[in-house]
Amino acid sequence: MFWSRRWPAMVAVLLTLLAVAAPGVAAPGAAGERGRPGCSGAALRRVPTERKVIALTFNAAWNEDGVSRVLAVLRGERVPAMFFLTGDFADRHPEAARALAARHPVGSHSYSHPRFPGLSFPEERREAVLSARAIRRATGRTPVAFRFPYGEFTERNVRDVNALGYPVVEWVDDTAGWRGPDGGVTVDMVVRRAERAFSPGAIIQMHVGSTDARHSVLDADALPRIIAAARAHGYGFADLGRLVRRCRVRG
Repeated sequence: MFWSRRWPAMVAVLLTLLAVAAPGVAAPGAAGERGRPGCSGAALRRVPTERKVIALTFNAAWNEDGVSRVLAVLRGERVPAMFFLTGDFADRHPEAARALAARHPVGSHSYSHPRFPGLSFPEERREAVLSARAIRRATGRTPVAFRFPYGEFTERNVRDVNALGYPVVEWVDDTAGWRGPDGGVTVDMVVRRAERAFSPGAIIQMHVGSTDARHSVLDADALPRIIAAARAHGYGFADLGRLVRRCRVRG
């Protein structure tokens, strides 16, 4: 199989590339690898490592609330992250999309945020193609991975997206900050949900944008505390973008 032939060489390349990561930014792997990246046939939910690192990811589908705050915290703390944009977001908020892509890798979160299990392959392809075009138009960057809306997908959906050239990146846990105070969520709850996900290689999902009239952005509010909690527990931060950019997918 492809990975059984290529995996040792891929690990060596990744370790070489990531060995120069900035202080406080951990490269996936150095203490020994387990599992294989979900480049084909499966969704990647963890960076394949036994080290105490986590990967922070954010979805962007609604508005630009919280974008500048999240970027400022990540920059100030020297923490990498990956952002998954819908094409609709990129079309409506090109400046915000451009700001996200200027410092962090971006992936596609579809164009219109539909439920993928009910889509045909032509419909899936249309969502992926329109999203990629919108992201490139706004940012000049091509998305390096795909994340399904609502976290809903089937094995067929993964194969179909792989066939379009994208590795699939999902998550171990979602902070639920997107629900906002109207959904009964607080900043303390967001931090606790992030902490419960802390484990080697865990990919954590958060969001930029607000869904209520108060423009609440609980994930942005909680981000400094999440970073501090991770460090207090001995965790660093993996550069997920570098990993997925090395992926070669087969449908």
